[in-house]
Amino acid sequence: MRKIKIYILLFFLGLIISGIYPKEYFTWFLEVSPAIIGLLILVFTYKKFQFTNFTYFFILIHCYILFLGGHYTYAEVPPFEWIKETFNQTRNNYDKVGHFAQGFVPAMIVRELFIRKNVVSNKSFFNFIIVAVCLAISAAYEWLEWAVSLCTGEGGDAFLGTQGYVWDTQSDMLYATIGAVCMLIFFSKKHDKAIQEQFQTQ
Repeated sequence: MRKIKIYILLFFLGLIISGIYPKEYFTWFLEVSPAIIGLLILVFTYKKFQFTNFTYFFILIHCYILFLGGHYTYAEVPPFEWIKETFNQTRNNYDKVGHFAQGFVPAMIVRELFIRKNVVSNKSFFNFIIVAVCLAISAAYEWLEWAVSLCTGEGGDAFLGTQGYVWDTQSDMLYATIGAVCMLIFFSKKHDKAIQEQFQTQ
C-alpha cells in the first residue's frame, strides 16, 4: 500500500508540473485525459481488483509519457527535436514512444487480468488474444483522435499529431503492436514472478 501511495503522489506531481505553462492548454487537456481517466478507473476498482506494484509502476511510466507529450505537444518534445535534427529525420517521433507504451502497458494490464481471473483457458491462444486486444485499443484510440480532430478543427491537429506523415495512423498501430509483443517476450517472466510474490504467496 505504501508503494501505491507513492505512485499516486508521483502521478499528481507529474500532472501538475506538466500543466504549468504547457504549449497549448487544450492539447494538454486532451493528451493527459487518458491518464486521469485511467487513474479514476483504477481508484474505483481498487477494492475489487488490485494489480501488482510491478504493473502499477509501468502504468505510472505511461502516464509520464502522456504528461510530457501534453506539456510540449508530441510534435515538439525537446529531446526528440534534437534527435530529429541530428539524424535528419522529417518529424519529431516522440509520439511513437507513446504508441509503443500504448501497446506495452495495456498488454501487461490485460495479461494480469487474464492470468488472475483465468479468462483464457486455452493457453495456445493466450498471447495472441492479448496482442489482439492491444491492437483493438490502439485502433479505437486512432478513431478517437480522428473524431476529436474533425470536431475541433485546428485545435485538434496537435492532438492528432500526424506532422504531415500520410502513414501516421498505420505506424501508430504498428508501434502499439510492437510494444505489446515486446512486453510479452521480455517481461512475462518478471510479471509472473511479481504476481506470484504479491498474491499467490499470501
